[in-house]
Amino acid sequence: MRYSYAITSALLVGGAAVSLITGNPAGAQVAQNDRIQMDNVVPSAGAPASFADLTEQLQPAVVNISTRQTVTVEQQANPFAGTPFGQFFGRRQQQQQAPSAPQTREATSLGSGFLVSADGYVVTNNHVVSPDARATLEEVTVTLPDGTEYEAELIGTDAASDLAVLKITRAEPFPFVRFGNSSQARVGDWVIAIGNPFGLGGTVTSGIVSSVLRNVGSGAYDRFLQTDAAINRGNSGGPLFDMQGNVIGINNAILSPSGGSVGIGLAIPAEVAEPIVNQLIAGEEIQRGYLGVQIQPVNEDIADALGIAKNRGELVQMVQPDQPAQQAGLRSGDVVLSVNGEDITPDRTLSFIVANIAPGTTVPVTYIRDGERRRTNVTVGRRPSEQELAQQQMFNDDDEPDSGMTPGDSSSLVESALGIQAIPIDATIARQLGVPSDTQGLAITGVDGNSDAARRGLSRGVMILSANSRAVPTLEALEEVIADARAAGRNAVLLRVQARRGQPQLVPVRLNDE
Repeated sequence: MRYSYAITSALLVGGAAVSLITGNPAGAQVAQNDRIQMDNVVPSAGAPASFADLTEQLQPAVVNISTRQTVTVEQQANPFAGTPFGQFFGRRQQQQQAPSAPQTREATSLGSGFLVSADGYVVTNNHVVSPDARATLEEVTVTLPDGTEYEAELIGTDAASDLAVLKITRAEPFPFVRFGNSSQARVGDWVIAIGNPFGLGGTVTSGIVSSVLRNVGSGAYDRFLQTDAAINRGNSGGPLFDMQGNVIGINNAILSPSGGSVGIGLAIPAEVAEPIVNQLIAGEEIQRGYLGVQIQPVNEDIADALGIAKNRGELVQMVQPDQPAQQAGLRSGDVVLSVNGEDITPDRTLSFIVANIAPGTTVPVTYIRDGERRRTNVTVGRRPSEQELAQQQMFNDDDEPDSGMTPGDSSSLVESALGIQAIPIDATIARQLGVPSDTQGLAITGVDGNSDAARRGLSRGVMILSANSRAVPTLEALEEVIADARAAGRNAVLLRVQARRGQPQLVPVRLNDE
């Protein structure tokens, strides 16, 4: 679980209502929330005197989710090697700490989920079942309230919305619940959350809807239901029910200075989640719209500077080259007011509106430039993956030199031999580094502070153009240079590097011991 304060959300690791059982061979089963309507458990006005009857009907469909993962951890080299203190560390200890001997450890995670069909489809959060870059998911186990465990198949995930679908199987039908219409939720409505906080098993909490369109600056699907029902780590992926027993939200994150519940919980609205869940169940690829801009809400200062109304529209900070916005003539400094006839507001952001437009669709965009209201047509592109979007922001002009190593898509050999993490330079990274788009080489993303590379001044954002006079357009190419150097008995490689806005230079870097 990640904790945060102010406007940063903490993940709780630890539309129209279309039936999810249409065409299901077990479709004759009655959803648990349908039983509530038949039994008239909750009075039509207000909350019941007790939530017990409501909980009794819903809890059988809420499950606990646990994962088993293997994590590969690179061992650190002896930090005193090559110093006067090195003599105090024996050869055996140095071998134990050799960077070329990674260790594999086992890790687990806990979360919640709920069954949405009688034949065993389970909805949860993506972060519950998706390990980080260093880990491999080995097993997912779903535990029903009666304690029965099932090994689950991962059907599909969607990182952008933080949703995932699992599948479990047995001969008898499973109890399940349906999505409701979250657009009808009102501030002040009673809700209950059921989940698996701190691994305790089925736990029920109640509260009200605190906000229906909470925006915390977390991405294209930054549009949450806020509730004061107590949710904590392990509640991730669990359902938020209205008083008719419909799932109107999927518990996802909290805002907290301490990491525990302080009454600000965030849930993915059903109107956002249900269409994505249906696509994942159907095996369809999730495609979203994309303009290729970096944006900022129009606050009071920006509005005063430009002489426009505040809290309407979003300011274009930067336009990605060769992307739909640039091709339509938009540029930095424009204020986008509406897309496809929908006004841009704090509740309906540009990212949210565009993400829900099918790629390839041409839509009108209204914007302000130099105080003049203008209009253009934009053919919406396809939104890159979350990893690709992260790479677009990897090297900023105000980056501080980074001497730390972070998990990422790099090479264990390059890390162990040089103490460097790097990725191939593509057109996006080249643009960030201020070099021609056809530049070939590697961009350093992290450097071990104890390595010779760090002592030579290499840092995040420095480009490796060649090694021992050989081009290194890929990590595999650099691995070959390292392997050849070791085979020849050499203890260093000569890197041709270039810092941003600097000139290429040759830097010898010693290899760590194998």
